[in-house]
Amino acid sequence: MTQIPWLNPTNTIFPAPALALKEPNGLLAVGGDLSPDRILAAYQKGIFPWFNPGDPILWWSPSPRTVIYPSQLHVSKSLRKLLRAGTYKVTFDHCFNEIMRACAGPRRHSDGTWISEEIIASYTALHQRGFAHSVEVWCNDALVGGLYGMALGRIFFGESMFSRADNASKVGFAHLVQQLLAWDFQVIDCQVANDHLFSLGAVEIPRDDFQRLLLNFVSQPRTYPANWSSLATDYKLARA
Repeated sequence: MTQIPWLNPTNTIFPAPALALKEPNGLLAVGGDLSPDRILAAYQKGIFPWFNPGDPILWWSPSPRTVIYPSQLHVSKSLRKLLRAGTYKVTFDHCFNEIMRACAGPRRHSDGTWISEEIIASYTALHQRGFAHSVEVWCNDALVGGLYGMALGRIFFGESMFSRADNASKVGFAHLVQQLLAWDFQVIDCQVANDHLFSLGAVEIPRDDFQRLLLNFVSQPRTYPANWSSLATDYKLARA
């Protein structure tokens, strides 16, 4: 049986992603902690934490990797119509912690969540340092959808999204992609595939291709603001 490395709690060094298991797909290491510095070190190598609350921390780098290239976002006819209607208002970085807690809430097809209090605390600290960001979708001043993720260099690492109204998270995602295009982001990491992501234009690429994207773009200097709360969010109908 293959032994999974346990991370040293005193440093943030990870095994090479190529050493990740094929089954379960992408499992790379166990243990360590969720300090902001360790999470940053993980993302820079294409590694992310994912585990059930109460279990040891598991670190993953799956292959294939699911990504969306911002210029290839698929906007369906129904989503295009919704964007034109202006039913929802979209903001950035207005209530990061609330977005994380909404993403951690009950799901229609799931009994639990991996977004624990420890995860919320760690990513909120990263938000305060200008790395983690939220997108909020509002209807009549009620929060009806949103998402959060990490921005490093020219890569956005999507973490989770939620909807309490039809297509609310897709509207938020479309606004995010528009902004990422303006900042010349090259790829959105979606980690693992699902039908929702495929409907937005996601594709799967080999781990080696994803690692090349990281090498080229994750260390690019940040020319966008650390706080996104003042961004204008009118979706350009020419793109919709």
